[in-house]
Amino acid sequence: MRPVLTVGEMRAADAAALAHVTEDELVARAGSKVAQAAVRLLGGAYGRRVVVVAGPGNNGADGRVAARLLARRGASVRTVPAAEPGPVGSCDLVVDAAYGTGFRGTYEAPAVPAGVPVLAVDIPSGVRGDDGVASGRPLRATATVTFAALKPGLLQGDGRELAGAVEVADIGLAVGEPSMAVVDDADVAGLLPRRPPDTHKWATAVAVVAGSPGMEGAAALAARGASRAGAGMVRLAVPGTAPAPGAPGPGVPGPWPLEAVRLPLPAQGWADEVLEVLGRCRALVVGPGIGRAAPTGGEVRRLIAASPVPVVADADALFALGGVAGVREAVLAGRRPVVLTPHAGEFAALAGSGPGADRIGAARRLAEDTGAVVLLKGSLTVVATPSDAVEARSPGHPPVLLAAAGSSRLATAGTGDVLSGMIGAFLARGLPAGTAAAFAAHVHGRAAARGHPEGLVAGDLPQLVATWLSDQAGGRDAAP
Repeated sequence: MRPVLTVGEMRAADAAALAHVTEDELVARAGSKVAQAAVRLLGGAYGRRVVVVAGPGNNGADGRVAARLLARRGASVRTVPAAEPGPVGSCDLVVDAAYGTGFRGTYEAPAVPAGVPVLAVDIPSGVRGDDGVASGRPLRATATVTFAALKPGLLQGDGRELAGAVEVADIGLAVGEPSMAVVDDADVAGLLPRRPPDTHKWATAVAVVAGSPGMEGAAALAARGASRAGAGMVRLAVPGTAPAPGAPGPGVPGPWPLEAVRLPLPAQGWADEVLEVLGRCRALVVGPGIGRAAPTGGEVRRLIAASPVPVVADADALFALGGVAGVREAVLAGRRPVVLTPHAGEFAALAGSGPGADRIGAARRLAEDTGAVVLLKGSLTVVATPSDAVEARSPGHPPVLLAAAGSSRLATAGTGDVLSGMIGAFLARGLPAGTAAAFAAHVHGRAAARGHPEGLVAGDLPQLVATWLSDQAGGRDAAP
């Protein structure tokens, strides 16, 4: 996983490094990396015209080192003080080394001619390092070279759009055990448990309690998401509906290509019936399309509190849990991991206010307050595990995992239902709760990227998920 360091953590890493190297040496290393990135953007240095906008601190010092190195390679370099805004004039590249991650205030960048690429040093100047909020008039970078690790402000807020292509440069700083990391394809390929040769369908069984009369589609999407993400068996329970001709069920193909065993449930008083079948399952998904009637809410709360297996609470289940106190009561009663999957509106209902600009910090606070794993949906999906959870105290498991593969393709009805089923399947396959949620969000986004750029619908996703996971497995589960 790629580490992500907050501004405070980066300062601590710098301070620790100064026990072994001088500040001048660190600046020299950083400036060299900036110069190398500039040469790549320019396609060479000789005869190129470069303007370096340099501030008074270390960020500016990095830029001035880069300026000297580029000049040695034959570039025509002009250094402009950050405090003197104005047009930079005709040039082939602008290096933004005005201010770094710790900048506070308003920054008015100089005017850059149209079409001239901009290389940002560490972070685009004027963008805050932790929440990505931009002030004033920052430059939009073509590329950013950042040092040692990614910064939260490059991944969320305005920073995500302003940073361009981000390169992490190694300048010899130890990042230690970071508090957050970004999930990559290799993490899923290497850490998602595979089926052992002697496995059976119940080894990765998932119970899905979802849907209601008129909302059976949400149940089907969650069930298909679980199946295609590796659940060996899906027990699908839709409260208030009885099996009917053509409905999905054992041996009945029906209108949905759905491999799930139906568990008929009454409209009320159904929690005990679900609990009876959970003994053979490895995870529970509850909530998509289940409705918000008061009796339903009571059954949802009872089911989550008494579940013997990890729980994914999505959509209407979040409404049933109410606020922070309701979630914490259910989590403490069950002593099983509970994953909450809110979008921004559902987050506001749970926490009492929206996540705001610092979505990473907001997810961390809600996880601590509730004792649940919180997956905050978005183009950058944040998964925060409470600090007292076993997973968060394990080496190699940062308490915050980030999935950056999301896109606007997923902004369509039902994709969240598929995601909840996928999380359930990854839990059933043996991943810890926070890791299961983050991996599912990453795969969800990567699979969507293989679908239609326009017109992708939730029903397309399960098959795309199975194909993407199969490609990552590389045939390791194939028969000899």
